[in-house]
Amino acid sequence: MAWLSRRHFIASLGAVAAASAVPLKTFASALEPPLYPLVDLSYFNHPITPAPGMIRFGYAAITWENNDAQAIKEISELGFPGIQLRSNILKDYGDRPTALRDLLSQYHLEMVALSSGGVSIAPGKETDEITKHVRNAKFVHDVGGHYLQVTDSARPKGRKPEAADFKGLGRVLTEIGKRAVDLGVPVGYHNHMGSLGEAPDEVDRIMEAADPRYVKLELDIAHYQQGGGDPARAIRQYHDRLLFLHIKDVESVATSDERGHAYRWVELGRGRVNLPAVFAALKEVRFRGWTVIELDSVPDKSKTPRECALISKKYVEETLRMKI
Repeated sequence: MAWLSRRHFIASLGAVAAASAVPLKTFASALEPPLYPLVDLSYFNHPITPAPGMIRFGYAAITWENNDAQAIKEISELGFPGIQLRSNILKDYGDRPTALRDLLSQYHLEMVALSSGGVSIAPGKETDEITKHVRNAKFVHDVGGHYLQVTDSARPKGRKPEAADFKGLGRVLTEIGKRAVDLGVPVGYHNHMGSLGEAPDEVDRIMEAADPRYVKLELDIAHYQQGGGDPARAIRQYHDRLLFLHIKDVESVATSDERGHAYRWVELGRGRVNLPAVFAALKEVRFRGWTVIELDSVPDKSKTPRECALISKKYVEETLRMKI
């Protein structure tokens, strides 16, 4: 059945009323004058145009190790509007979140996210894990932050991950997410090398096992690249579930480190992540939200965390032509 447009519908009503008025005087006399003039509603037949993408840049304090006060000061001085902090901040501010909120306000910074740590699915640990991460979500709420980031410590040793591992993690993540959402703090799962969500297909299985209403994806593009994936493809795949992103770069190294890693994290533009493709994909899906530039540690020990952050900032502004 073809549906009439609103304009034709209104016109039809007018025609019926006019036709009825001629033979039926009693009916016509009973009609009340309209309260408002007829309005052309054809405009509403057109869909609302989606808003264009909008990216805000934050920077992660992890590069400064445990010197969060210095990180807050220097990230602000570099012009970043947001910061991501780790759970070590709880040692100083866990029982006084308003003090951290005031400090961030002083430096004109928003707390984009708190890195809440890994989620364990070891037997007997589920209740403790949920309690810990929900408590951290409450801290984010009290500071005035946006998101809670969780990774996992569920990758089994000595065997391949099984369906039960993914289902178990998905269940615990969902329970954390349900309680955190009640606080107004969405939860994002951070894919990570060495975790259950290392390879792209493993990330898929975790996302499938977790309730999409309560668990979003906090995509780390360099971990995804190192895990064998294409970050731009992941952005398109999970465009409706992206909470925020970690923007970082990775390069291969000739000699493995003490952990057996033949790669290291580097400043933006110095590795093999196709960053222009990543931001083209974000524009394509009209992503509106936060991206956090992250560098786990200073790769060149002759440089400071601030100098490394400046390198990445210049890449964003001069190569990508985007404003911090």
